[in-house]
Amino acid sequence: MKMQDVRAMAKERGVNSFGKTKTELIREIQRKEHNFDCYGTATGYCDQLECCFRSSCLQEEKSATRKRHTHAKETQ
Repeated sequence: MKMQDVRAMAKERGVNSFGKTKTELIREIQRKEHNFDCYGTATGYCDQLECCFRSSCLQEEKSATRKRHTHAKETQ
């Protein structure tokens, strides 16, 4: 999900996006929607089925895991 999309969602929900990172903004939106503010903390599983960021969060986690594994192999 692109930052532009997250900002649009924030605006729709009355959340100020100025000066916030993508993760900070998404977590604030999650709180506004009465969800856990856990974006980016999943480790392979997420039980927050109603969260509109769930699929994006899990994709981010997979990407971060791949980067960590690649970096570890390069430094060996």
